[in-house]
Amino acid sequence: MIFTETPLKGAYIIDIEPHKDNRGWFSRTFCKEEFEKHGLCTEFVQHNSSYNALKGTIRGLHYQIPPDEEIKIVSCVKGCIFDVIVDVRKDSSTYMQWFSVELSESNGRMLYIPKDFAHGFQTLCDETMVLYQMSEYYKKGSESGIRWNDATLNIDWPEKENVIMSEKDSQLQLLNNK
Repeated sequence: MIFTETPLKGAYIIDIEPHKDNRGWFSRTFCKEEFEKHGLCTEFVQHNSSYNALKGTIRGLHYQIPPDEEIKIVSCVKGCIFDVIVDVRKDSSTYMQWFSVELSESNGRMLYIPKDFAHGFQTLCDETMVLYQMSEYYKKGSESGIRWNDATLNIDWPEKENVIMSEKDSQLQLLNNK
């Protein structure tokens, strides 16, 4: 695996190193020793998946508040997503800055998201499947989020029209209302 730190300190793009032969390829997607070598979390207590039927679907921007902050490793195993993180660490030099990366079944990339980052994605094609590894259990009452189209962040989402999202996500707060 190749770990590349993003401009948002503590967040990493993880590229797989496929070993190919006549059958296809094989690659590691997690190795405790390699994660420890980079000072990253190696304990994941919950694994989640989301299926998204249509292009333009947005999930997020979600995070959990203290003391239930979570670290995530996100990958797209079917289709393609525009994956976005926002630094919500108040003492960070990149506070309220965002970063995006395309995750897809063809590039095999993963995104390591530290505690105190909001996370969301938009599907770039129909029939998309996203996997998440979580360092903490989901805690009802600890969830928080930022609305996907908050003008303060000015995220350049690929699909701005015909966006599909849950009622709950469409009601997330704007930063100037927090």
